[in-house]
Amino acid sequence: MRLLIADDDADMRQSMRLLLERAGHEVELAADGADALNLQRGRACDIFITDIFMGEVDGLEAIENFRHEFPAVRIIAMSGGSRRLSGDSYLATASLAGADAVLLKPFGIGQLLETLRNLSDVHGQPSAATGQ
Repeated sequence: MRLLIADDDADMRQSMRLLLERAGHEVELAADGADALNLQRGRACDIFITDIFMGEVDGLEAIENFRHEFPAVRIIAMSGGSRRLSGDSYLATASLAGADAVLLKPFGIGQLLETLRNLSDVHGQPSAATGQ
């Protein structure tokens, strides 16, 4: 599968890329939701994995943009929360915004791979490039 990961933490992006490429996935990286949307427009991914808290365009806005422009793309939201609120509350909001699955940071590669498998099994192989 072709995956697009948006996270403002460069170390997190690179770690996920290495682990997911070793698992056989093609991975593209973005620093925020605006960058992710531009990459998606250029070469569509099957699954979009986004952090909630990012710079210019945060994860919630990115989820809404992807749902509007690329409704067939599967979306995984991830968050560790903020100083004031737990990640659970933001992930619940992400689900309402259109995320297909959520992961509370920190999570293991096994949990991420299982989530990817579940999205593939439930939805089949999405056709993100056509938006269907």
